[in-house]
Amino acid sequence: MAQDHRARQYASTHRRIYDTAMELFAEHGYEDVPIGRLAAAAGVSVQTFYAHYPGKDDLIMALPARAEIEALVATVPADRPLGARLRGAILVFVRGLTGDARSDALARWRLIATTPRLRYRAAEFERATAQLFLEALGLQRDPAATVAVTAHLSAYTQGLLRWADSGGELALEEVVQEALDTLREL
Repeated sequence: MAQDHRARQYASTHRRIYDTAMELFAEHGYEDVPIGRLAAAAGVSVQTFYAHYPGKDDLIMALPARAEIEALVATVPADRPLGARLRGAILVFVRGLTGDARSDALARWRLIATTPRLRYRAAEFERATAQLFLEALGLQRDPAATVAVTAHLSAYTQGLLRWADSGGELALEEVVQEALDTLREL
């Protein structure tokens, strides 16, 4: 029972820090909100902030859990070609972004799209996510698979940035599909 209370309290604080950060970033810009100010506005210490997030960038970008990637990969039959499996898994994820999760993703990607530092960091997270996909597919030592996975995740990122640049006016599924289809045309 006490463990459940602690877990709920942790989750509540985690969300409060995130919500406060997004409000401050929208009002003042990402670069103009230091962690100390963010922590104070969220009603936590800087130490508590770091207990929840490794850094400010990690508020905006987070690596998916290995289990999430494995579940996505499992949604597409293993006998399909690698490109089709990747496109299918990415599109399953995109279609699953609904309601608050979609609004949250748009807010995050709008911030990434307008902040050069975050755009640069997004590439690091993209490469780390590619590694998770390669491991889930059992292809981490396959150079051709590495190229295919990184290309598909790069196309996905470009679709997200285009969606964010449009302020969500463009349909997310369409811009991601369009970006992924570009790889077929090469």
